[in-house]
Amino acid sequence: MSKTTKVAIVSLGCSKNQVDAEQMMAKIADRGYAFVAEPGMADIVLVNTCGFIQSAKEEAIGWIMELIDLKNEGRIKRIVVTGCLSERYRDQFAEEFPEIDAVVGIAEYGKIADIIDGLADFEKPSHEEGTPAVCYFGRKESHSMEGKRIISTLPHYAYLRIADGCDNCCTYCAIPKIRGRFRSRRMEDIVEETKLLAKDGVKEIVIIAQDVTRYGLDLYNKLALPELLDKLCEIEGLKWIRLLYCYPERVTDELIDCIKRQDKIVKYLDIPMQHCSDEILKRMNRKTTGAELRALVAKLRREIPGITLRTTFITGFPGETEEQFNELGEFAEEMGACAIIRGVRNTTDFEYERTMEATNHRIYPDITTVMLFTPSPVADISSSTVREVLSFGRTVEEFMPIGIDINKYL
Repeated sequence: MSKTTKVAIVSLGCSKNQVDAEQMMAKIADRGYAFVAEPGMADIVLVNTCGFIQSAKEEAIGWIMELIDLKNEGRIKRIVVTGCLSERYRDQFAEEFPEIDAVVGIAEYGKIADIIDGLADFEKPSHEEGTPAVCYFGRKESHSMEGKRIISTLPHYAYLRIADGCDNCCTYCAIPKIRGRFRSRRMEDIVEETKLLAKDGVKEIVIIAQDVTRYGLDLYNKLALPELLDKLCEIEGLKWIRLLYCYPERVTDELIDCIKRQDKIVKYLDIPMQHCSDEILKRMNRKTTGAELRALVAKLRREIPGITLRTTFITGFPGETEEQFNELGEFAEEMGACAIIRGVRNTTDFEYERTMEATNHRIYPDITTVMLFTPSPVADISSSTVREVLSFGRTVEEFMPIGIDINKYL
């Protein structure tokens, strides 16, 4: 490996994917590689894909095609694909894109630095011409959740993964196939990681897993999330704890009491309900009914006044009737839904979201759509825009990745 070998990581999809990318970054950095923010300035580009829904797959394929163009132009030398899309399609993925140099499944993330080392000798090909990329796959359940991370969020907060995999087997979801069986981390490991994050200045942790409310059932034979939260609330320097991905059937009285009495836990719950029709919920293999969802919302608002609830609904599920669709809209109004929150990353997102907002406003005028744009410190800014700013005689150091001397490129 040359000391000047540069690596870029493009991480797509959810916060769990982001944590995977942060752990891979730490392993690669320990080998002495330098990171750059702009893929076109790297020698090796790793794209950490999402394969959950169609739009995510299309985004991942779009990035891969763009990187292949950069490689054909001689601007980058190696392409490594990781993440859920590569895990989902495995060898088929490598055969479709022979320009890719390595395809890495989730079980092999621990070897990512060795894989990068093997690709860093640019004098020899990564694999024989006309053959598929080298694939690295293992048993999903062997995927380690431990290890150092390079935190990529804004400095005041970080994601904290407490488990991986899923045992819920909803009929619309491929996550159990992609990530494997549900596996909790040891409580002491989670507490130790949180202490280190707080010591580094993190004020808020966002707890994530495919199903955070199942935490501990495999390790301790009980739902241990309330116990974990009590321990995390004792950590000095930590101000806020936020919970994502809470399954409604496991929002227990014990968990509600914990959220209620612990001041550090944000009075906010993300609970994916998906639908309110009993027939649709049954075909989704969900474990709740419409009546149970109504009762849960009422209990949460009664026990924790002022709590904010976030949820997701699926419309257009196969077999859904117009009557069931309308029932879902009425359910949202009945539950007091006041806003649809949408994240906007780029102009393509904006055009789609603007059309959806106009449609939703006509159907449900009392529900407001709120668009959240990427904060400027972490917004993606293309190298062509930076070059244009430079052409006006302005300094561009603030746009450059750490450690990159712009004078070398002038």
